[in-house]
Amino acid sequence: MEEESIREASNEVCREFKTLIDERDLDSLKQLQLLILGRLQDSNAVLSHFNENSENCFAEVSADFSRNTRLLKSMKLDLDYIFQKLRSMKDKILATYPDAFPDGSAKEVLDRRPDLEMP
Repeated sequence: MEEESIREASNEVCREFKTLIDERDLDSLKQLQLLILGRLQDSNAVLSHFNENSENCFAEVSADFSRNTRLLKSMKLDLDYIFQKLRSMKDKILATYPDAFPDGSAKEVLDRRPDLEMP
């Protein structure tokens, strides 16, 4: 008996809700939701295709990128070594021949190269 009264109350509440909302408004909302769903599915398909294409492109260039990165690091080490040797040679020349660089080029020159390892 109690369940039956609960069921009747639920049905009455449902009927009242149905009278509050126009059927045409509900159909319009359903159509809009279907339209939005279609657009979202299209967008999802486009993004999935873009992600697959990006993944393929990255796979193609990642080996070259890592190889070139190693090459640049090696070149930087080589250049640092060369500049260190040049500085030491210049210091030795100045120690042996103090007036070897009369124009003042022997002054300590600050290294103005950018630090590539800093972000």
